[in-house]
Amino acid sequence: MTSSNSEVCDIVGSLTTAFINPALALIFSIALLVFIYGLVEFMWNLSQESSKREEGKQHMLWGLVGMFVIVSAIAIIKVIASIVGGTLPCGS
Repeated sequence: MTSSNSEVCDIVGSLTTAFINPALALIFSIALLVFIYGLVEFMWNLSQESSKREEGKQHMLWGLVGMFVIVSAIAIIKVIASIVGGTLPCGS
C-alpha cells in the first residue's frame, strides 16, 4: 500500500469511527425506543380501545423492522469486507 492509500484509509477510518458508527448506533437506539414505546402503548391500552392497541402493535412492528435493517446492514458490510479479504474500512 502506498502512502496516499494509507492516508485515504486513515481518513475513511476516522470518518467511520467519528460519524458512521455513531449514526448507526443512534438509528438503532431510535428503533429500540419506538419498539419500547409500542410495547408500553400496547400494554397500557390492553383493556381499552382496540385502535390504541393496533397503534402499539404497529410501533412494535416498525421498531423491529428498523432494528433488523440496521443489524442486517452491518452484517452485510462485514461479510463483504471478509470476502474481499480486508478489514473495514480498508484492506490489510
